[in-house]
Amino acid sequence: MPFKSIHRFAPISARKARYVVDLIRRKDINEALNILKFTRKRAAPMVRKVVRAAMAAADEGGADTDSLIVLTAKADDGPSHAGRLPRARGMATPILHRSSHITVELCTPEELARIDKSQPEPTPAEKAAKG
Repeated sequence: MPFKSIHRFAPISARKARYVVDLIRRKDINEALNILKFTRKRAAPMVRKVVRAAMAAADEGGADTDSLIVLTAKADDGPSHAGRLPRARGMATPILHRSSHITVELCTPEELARIDKSQPEPTPAEKAAKG
């Protein structure tokens, strides 16, 4: 059973958070935490907190926290709220304050192997299209 944690309404755009989230997908938990520790992006501490929260859930569930793997990591768009930036001659420029929902799922290596076996092998045409 995957162990999941979500940071909803994170005050960063999903596009910026995806740069960091893409670094840790399918990595060992210790390697992922190490990557996040030394990544100089504003989203890195947010993603790190989500990973640690998922680790705590795994610990409560009785899983060995040292052997976990990041199964899925994603940053989806959250709600935006509009703001205004004052400009010259009494005008204003609209600004979108974007937010995101950061989701991380951890699993054990055995579960990962079981999940990978249940998915069909891609056809040669799909492999060629993927690049």
